[in-house]
Amino acid sequence: MERRNRRSDTRTAVAATAPPTAEVARDRLWAQDVRSSIRCAAVLLALLLLIDWGVGTLSAPRATLWAALAVLLFVVLYPTRVSAGEGWLVARGLLRTRLVRTDHLVSVRCLDGVGQRLVLRDTFGARVEVDPRVLVANPPLWRRLDEDARLSALRSTLSCGQTALHRVSERIDRETALTVFKVSGLE
Repeated sequence: MERRNRRSDTRTAVAATAPPTAEVARDRLWAQDVRSSIRCAAVLLALLLLIDWGVGTLSAPRATLWAALAVLLFVVLYPTRVSAGEGWLVARGLLRTRLVRTDHLVSVRCLDGVGQRLVLRDTFGARVEVDPRVLVANPPLWRRLDEDARLSALRSTLSCGQTALHRVSERIDRETALTVFKVSGLE
């Protein structure tokens, strides 16, 4: 019960602090990623049905199984939709929405592995995981997060995470410089 109240309080606090005219930064590549997920699932379904039909074993139960497998692939590949405004960041998945107050961050950690993740936690106990590639591909999202993280550091609520934010900042600067060099022909 207490957890639900914290989430409700966080949503209320975000709604109260974000004016309706405030600029909201969104992941501009999200729609493209959704289309890619749909294409991958459709290609898998088509290949499975084609192979099954070619062998002569295609039946309604098998087609249903292949369709379920394609839907499962879509669910796994479905990208998280990230948006941020002044003081908040939201990650909307297929099944749930997570919100964190970026002006009240407590920690920022970088989880390495197959899929690198940036984990943000706020003073209200909320937690959001974001793919750093989303921030690299969307400078307005990164600027919003960086400004709010600096505010958290000034308020002394950000106890750990400066190094992780610095690494992401360096990566974004490197990608921006490479893009500038490519556009200007100085590769």
